[in-house]
Amino acid sequence: VSTVLKPIQDNNVYAEKMQNILASVNIESSRNDAAANYKKYIREAKIVNSLGEDLSGDAFTVDLNVELRKDIKDRLLPVYIAEIENQKYYIIPVRGKGLWGSIWGYISLKSDMETVYGANFDHKSETPGLGAEINTPAFKNQFKGKKIFDDKGAFTSVTVVKGGAPDDDPYGVDAISGGTITSNGVTKMLFEGLKSYESYFKKIKQS
Repeated sequence: VSTVLKPIQDNNVYAEKMQNILASVNIESSRNDAAANYKKYIREAKIVNSLGEDLSGDAFTVDLNVELRKDIKDRLLPVYIAEIENQKYYIIPVRGKGLWGSIWGYISLKSDMETVYGANFDHKSETPGLGAEINTPAFKNQFKGKKIFDDKGAFTSVTVVKGGAPDDDPYGVDAISGGTITSNGVTKMLFEGLKSYESYFKKIKQS
């Protein structure tokens, strides 16, 4: 039974990953149409290193759990490039730790490589109504339009602010009420995950 079901299980995992990638650029898909939408909107999937150099390999099969255990200089860093209405968006996977287990997500950037276009997060076992709120639209939508570089070109990432970020804060979003540890986990996940791509971001900005 396990042998028969494995291809189905694998397909479901692949479809869910495609759904999550697409959700970061605000494209909602079902499991049934995820592959078609992925093919339609994702124009390129590539691997880069921490210097921003292109590497060979299949970006979709890179396991961030494995890569995050490596030294930064040895990591494979996947990038997914979407095209929607003639605009390019760069999708970056991130992974970290919440209160009870793993958290992960995808952040999409506009072609200026500093403005967030969309975000999608999920978790393994965060508390319902608290840390689990990271996968709700109310939390994820806050990231749209935020900046990951300051006016001087220094990397800043986006911070999840306990007590709430000021409305005019370009680098902060409101934390989850009662979910401080998970919120801090998202902040750390974003900073460390996006920081790995800093050289790549700057390379694209200068091209």
